[in-house]
Amino acid sequence: MELDLFREYGHRFVDWIADYYQNIESYPVLSQVGPGDIRRQLPLSPPDEGEDMERIFDDFKKIILPGVTHWQHPSFFAYFPANSSVPSLLGEMLTAALGAQCMVWQTSPSGTELEEVVTGWLRQMIGLPEGFVGVIQDTASTATLCALICARERSTDFSVNRYGFTGGEKPKRLAVYSSEHAHSSIEKGAKIAGFGREQVRLIPVDEKLRLVPEELEKSIQRDLASGITPCCVVAALGTTSSMAVDPLRPIGELCKKHGLWFHVDAAMAGSAAVLPEFRFIMDGVEYADSFVFNPHKWLFTNFDCSAYFCRDAGQLVNTFSITPEYLKTDVDMRVKNLRDWGIPLGRRFRALKLWFVLRFFGVKGIQDKLREHIRLAEEFAGWVQQDERFELVTPVSMNLVCFRYNPGKKKLSEGELERVNKALLDELNAGGGMYLTHTKLGGKYTLRMCIGQTSTGRKQVEEAWKRIRSAKLEA
Repeated sequence: MELDLFREYGHRFVDWIADYYQNIESYPVLSQVGPGDIRRQLPLSPPDEGEDMERIFDDFKKIILPGVTHWQHPSFFAYFPANSSVPSLLGEMLTAALGAQCMVWQTSPSGTELEEVVTGWLRQMIGLPEGFVGVIQDTASTATLCALICARERSTDFSVNRYGFTGGEKPKRLAVYSSEHAHSSIEKGAKIAGFGREQVRLIPVDEKLRLVPEELEKSIQRDLASGITPCCVVAALGTTSSMAVDPLRPIGELCKKHGLWFHVDAAMAGSAAVLPEFRFIMDGVEYADSFVFNPHKWLFTNFDCSAYFCRDAGQLVNTFSITPEYLKTDVDMRVKNLRDWGIPLGRRFRALKLWFVLRFFGVKGIQDKLREHIRLAEEFAGWVQQDERFELVTPVSMNLVCFRYNPGKKKLSEGELERVNKALLDELNAGGGMYLTHTKLGGKYTLRMCIGQTSTGRKQVEEAWKRIRSAKLEA
């Protein structure tokens, strides 16, 4: 493409993006297409000749856009936020333009050193102790996998890296522990890292859906008695289903007592620690060996950008470092080569968009937006409690409200309640004006209202409640 044509379409695309954000509420939040609708509109074979950009752009609008679920819509209340912002978008545009491959310092000095700086800023913002060193991974799932592999190698004195699980002088069976409400990435990571899913212990939770330390101790003791080596505990600082916060301090004390790696998964809730009034959720984090949270969830930085912190960077590097001759440089002994700080060799310049966000909003600007999301969640919960047809399933945790339709006078069975709440969810999502998802808590089919999109305000939350109340609620 000639640069003059690039300039023309670049301006047009920016105008389209600005219009998209300005008019995003005109789109249905959840894509209304059916399975196969997009695929049927696309040719089975690639074009032999290059096509006109005007035609490509038209097909984007006509074919692709209807199949998009609009995560940046202010009435997106499903799953978790994946909130972008205009500063982040601008930073990502420059990242794409530079096309930097930040695998070693020499291939992009700014990529390495800016990442060191912005992860240091994040560490200060959320109150992690000095000594923790950060690196940007793609997702919390990858960061948790890194933690599991580091734990594996520390427990085996790096013998698995050398010989595999069945090699060496003393092969071990290693166990991983997490709450029964922990993220599925823990079990998946345990499979990938070679522990085996049967070696993942799901620890019972209390009435607030938090891991019970006494049950963790019992599980550790059972494994010790069976000749299994306790290896790693993953605590949830904000579970996906309910935003429950595991008690870090007693869990950390148990990990120290038994020599286990302690990883804290704070994928979404970690952002709340930017607020001084929510810093209590970090109590006991000084015991952690590793910690992760996602600026791409609730810190206005578009996907992907996951901040992973390690107390012993040497452990991380020793676990992942492999240096073939073609990657050696003259400055290796004086710099960080971030290819040694995780799984992939290739690395995007993710720090740039994060730098844009932190500088544009500032800490106070970020705090203001987080406080508003939390305030809106509390207000929504108040409306739920005032309507006798609905109930809170769990106490409100930060920006998440777990609730359901349950008219007490009718005394419906759990099966009937699941049916009517699922019908309510389907009706709301089919309308296109909002998007909710569900979970099950204590066997109860539960609707989740997660408030965290960048542009979400009281208007959208109030409208969501009106839609919920006016839906056909037939038991």
